[in-house]
Amino acid sequence: MRLPRSSGVLLHPSSLPGPHGSGDLGSAAYHFVDWLASAGQRLWQVLPLGGTGPGNSPYMSPSAFAGNPLLIDLGELHTLGWLDSADLEPTPGLRPTHVDYTAVTGFRLQRLARAAARFAAGADDEQRAAFDAFCAEHASWLDDYALFMALSEAHEGVDWCDWAPGLALRRDGALAAARRSHADRIAFWRFNQWCFWRQWTQLRAYAARKGVKIVGDAPIFIAHHSADVWAHPELFQLDGEGRPTVVAGVPPDFFSAEGQRWGNPLYRWSAHAAQGYAWWVERIRHSLQLVDLLRIDHFRGFAAHWEIPAAEPTAVNGRWMPGPGAALFEALQQALGELPLLAEDLGVITPDVEALRQRFGLPGMRILQFAFGGDAANRYLPHNHEHDSVVYGGTHDNDTAAGWWASAGDAERHFARGYFGVDGHDMPWTLIRAACMSVADTAVHPMQDVLCLGGEHRMNRPGQHDGCWQWRFQWNDVHPWHARRLLEFCRLYGRLAAA
Repeated sequence: MRLPRSSGVLLHPSSLPGPHGSGDLGSAAYHFVDWLASAGQRLWQVLPLGGTGPGNSPYMSPSAFAGNPLLIDLGELHTLGWLDSADLEPTPGLRPTHVDYTAVTGFRLQRLARAAARFAAGADDEQRAAFDAFCAEHASWLDDYALFMALSEAHEGVDWCDWAPGLALRRDGALAAARRSHADRIAFWRFNQWCFWRQWTQLRAYAARKGVKIVGDAPIFIAHHSADVWAHPELFQLDGEGRPTVVAGVPPDFFSAEGQRWGNPLYRWSAHAAQGYAWWVERIRHSLQLVDLLRIDHFRGFAAHWEIPAAEPTAVNGRWMPGPGAALFEALQQALGELPLLAEDLGVITPDVEALRQRFGLPGMRILQFAFGGDAANRYLPHNHEHDSVVYGGTHDNDTAAGWWASAGDAERHFARGYFGVDGHDMPWTLIRAACMSVADTAVHPMQDVLCLGGEHRMNRPGQHDGCWQWRFQWNDVHPWHARRLLEFCRLYGRLAAA
């Protein structure tokens, strides 16, 4: 799939400004779309839109389908009469500079519960019909998700395989009793998903009118403590009690000498194949209802993945095991047609990974921060880029450009200064210019680099459990020259939309 030559910005909605402790789908999101359009940006790339899991990571969501309730705009619920003005008043602990997840979760879920109760008591016929239609349309995942979240709350977050056997093993009688006893909270979680869906659909439509497409992100693996693994244990490598026998990760690499032990259960690919990859088809179909392009995280895992025995504390003692390969993407293509997917082809990339990506015409990724650790043959250097690529200065897993430059070694700095013909005083914008100049069809710039922010503003530190996914910006960080300069680069390097 050949993409039009364009440019965009990487920013998760949680990083937007706003009064309620984290960015959301409210007015700041619409303002950000306006800003993107004014800067000639035609793409807004986000991280996974699902709820967060351990370490507050959006890559460890309790559902592969559900949206993150923390992104729901409380202001819209007030407009609809489901919250009072007093409900919108911030409380201590809600900070403008970063997301304090403990404070934010408590504040927002309490307000959402009030809104759900008022909706249940006083919604009009049109609102009830819209809610009922949403629940019916999405019942295939929503019913399990809402029940799972209610049970997870009742068990105070204890892993589902440690619930009573009737619930853990999904026996009919136990599930029926749980639906009766937790009916109110099940309705609450359904209400949250309806609100998220409505608000996101409206925001995406607004972006489309402004000429901005949304690039989503689909993690390859699913959290063990999730509605998906609980509802479909046969699709994962679990023992008789529902515990993973092997888990996902990557071997030692640029980010970690011990590798990364992510801990997600691995798929039982033979079971997926026997079902015609139906779960994957449904997952990707659902995701493409929310975004225009979808980045598939850890694409190399579809060719082969790093299998770690569950008892191992690190990723060192793992082994490569085959993934589903072309069979999965053939099933997706047959069901969905042309696949508007991007492949995160970073890490240990072998010829079979490259062949799989090229067979289905999926653009890969080029990271400029990785370009200066070798010689002129480095695949990340701009002169080695290809059209079917998305070029970034860095991703959410990298340091900011300013932070990378401050910590780079002497040889790396010497190479980069010579390559770009600069003294290095403005490296964030040097990388942005290089990305825009690249022959890669798509260039994406982290918002931190647009704002020239240091390493303390990075989004994630792979392998680190605490202190990640918290960054936010403020509108007073953004100056008119930021948009003007992005617009000029897009004009100079042919990344503006055709008139």
